[in-house]
Amino acid sequence: MDNDLILYQFSRSKVEQCDFSHFLSLYGPDKLPTGRRLREMMNRFVFCIEGYDSDPREIHSIPEVRRFYSAFHEAWPYWLYFCNLDMGNETLSMMMLCCLPSITAMQVDGQPNVAITYAPLDLLNFIKRDFLPMNAMCERAEMFERGIYDRSKAVFEYFGLPFDAEPPAPASSTLPHPTPGQPKIGRNDPCPCGSGKKYKKCCGKG
Repeated sequence: MDNDLILYQFSRSKVEQCDFSHFLSLYGPDKLPTGRRLREMMNRFVFCIEGYDSDPREIHSIPEVRRFYSAFHEAWPYWLYFCNLDMGNETLSMMMLCCLPSITAMQVDGQPNVAITYAPLDLLNFIKRDFLPMNAMCERAEMFERGIYDRSKAVFEYFGLPFDAEPPAPASSTLPHPTPGQPKIGRNDPCPCGSGKKYKKCCGKG
């Protein structure tokens, strides 16, 4: 699997019907892979809605869009794991705004876009609630602590929030030792840190 983004578009009719069943048939929890294949899906999803280009309202202020994304989030609460957080990509931010209980849009003189305000506590509650399903995906992807730390840090930075947690110790110093009766890691086996390299050329080097 390459690192291209996965763009999924919802039609206006699906939004109005609050129907995301086709997406769940492809990426529902029972359809998702595990391990390396799931790790490769992190940060690759971009969602969009078509059919509202001529609507003068901001997309996150349209009632049926807010209902749709709120329902979608309840059914598939893994946005913090899968959504692309690269600079300039505001998809997750827009989806999050649809799920907050109250937002205010203000037109600023001389600016083409409106300014959006919301209660900071609402954003923190949204992120706090979504860390549980994000961590569940991280565990399913067999990620090491450093990978989970890096994703958590990226989420906070995406939303402009401070992140003061200390990074975990390097994976090479925290690899579990096999207990008696368990197979040892061979030097030519894939490294359990998830790098994709052989163990002897990664955490087993030296």
